[in-house]
Amino acid sequence: MTKKYVIPIFVPHLGCPHDCSFCNQNKISGEKNQVTKEDVNRTIDYYLDHIKDPDGNIEVAFFGGSFTGIEEKVQNELLEAAYSYIRKGKVDSIRISTRPDYISKDILKRLKKYKVKTIELGVQSTNDYILKKAERGHTFADVKKASKLIRRYGFTLGHQMMVGLQDSTKIDEINTAKALIKLKPKMVRIYPVLVIKGTKLAKEYEDGTYKPLTVVQAVEVCKELVSMFNSKNIDIIRIGLQNTDEITSPEQESSEVLAGPYHPAFRQLVESSLWYDAIVNKIKKLNVKVQEVQVEVNPQDVNNVIGHKKENVEKLKDIYNVRLRVKPNKEIKQGKSKIEIVKTFADFKEEEQ
Repeated sequence: MTKKYVIPIFVPHLGCPHDCSFCNQNKISGEKNQVTKEDVNRTIDYYLDHIKDPDGNIEVAFFGGSFTGIEEKVQNELLEAAYSYIRKGKVDSIRISTRPDYISKDILKRLKKYKVKTIELGVQSTNDYILKKAERGHTFADVKKASKLIRRYGFTLGHQMMVGLQDSTKIDEINTAKALIKLKPKMVRIYPVLVIKGTKLAKEYEDGTYKPLTVVQAVEVCKELVSMFNSKNIDIIRIGLQNTDEITSPEQESSEVLAGPYHPAFRQLVESSLWYDAIVNKIKKLNVKVQEVQVEVNPQDVNNVIGHKKENVEKLKDIYNVRLRVKPNKEIKQGKSKIEIVKTFADFKEEEQ
C-alpha cells in the first residue's frame, strides 16, 4: 500500500470574515503570521528533504482559515507555489479547507487549474439554529450546495463537524452525521469542542452559560458517529484537535485550552471504547461464564484493543472478571477481528476436579 504524506501549511484566519464563537485560529494552529509564497516553498522543501520514500504519495494541504475567501491574488500565489512542485513531479496533489459559503463554479474552475484535488468544508453542524448560535455565518443550505458542486466538478469532498457546540445535543450531532452521509463525502473530521482562551465561547464558559462536554461524554457521542461513518466507508481522518504546545491540557501553563474534553489520545479513547463494546457484546451472547477471551487483530489495532494505559484489559477484569489476551495477525484486515473464548469458568471447575 502506498504511504501518504501530508505537508501542512497553516493560513490562520486568513480569508475568514467571521469570528465563530469557538474559534481562535492563531491559537489552534500555533501560527500568527500571514503566509507568503516564500513560506510555502520553504515548508515544502523542508518536508521533501525529510521524506525518503520514493513511492510515497505527497500532498500539500492548506489548513486553517477559509482558503477560498483569501484575496484572489494571494490565493493564486500560494497555489502557484505549491503547483510548481506538482509540475516538477515532487508533489502529487493539493488540499484546501474552506467555508461552504465560499464555493462557487468560478472558484472551483480556478482551483482545477492548479490541480487542487481535495476540498474540505467546515460544516460543524447541519442544524441552522446551532450554526447561528455559533455565529458561523452560513446555513446548511450552503453546505448542501457547496458539497454537490465540489463533487460535480470532480474534487474529493471532505467534511468537518463538531461535537458539543452551544445548545447542541447528542441527537443533533447524530442528525448532522446522517445529513453529511447523504452528501457523500470521502472523508470526515470530528472535533469535540474545546474552550479556547480569547474566544466568545470562553466568555460564555466563564459566565456559566456554556458547559463543555466531559471527556467521557465526548467519547460516547463520537463512538456513535464513528460507527455511522465507518458503516458507509467514509474515511475518518481525525478525531480531536491536533496536539500542539498551545492545544494541550488546561493544567499546562502554556495551554490555550480553558476547558473541554481535551485528551492527548482522544482518538484512541474512542476507538478503544468501540473495541471494548465489541468484546463485551460477544461475551454477552454466550450462555456461559467467560474467564478468558482472545482477540486476534491486525497489528495496527493491538494498542486500541488493549486500550489507553491498558484500560480495556483492566475494565474487563474489574467488571466481568475476564482476562483479555490480544494476538496480532497480519492476515486480518485493519478494523476487523476474530474473537475466541479461550476459557470459561466451567472449564476452570473441570480442571480443579
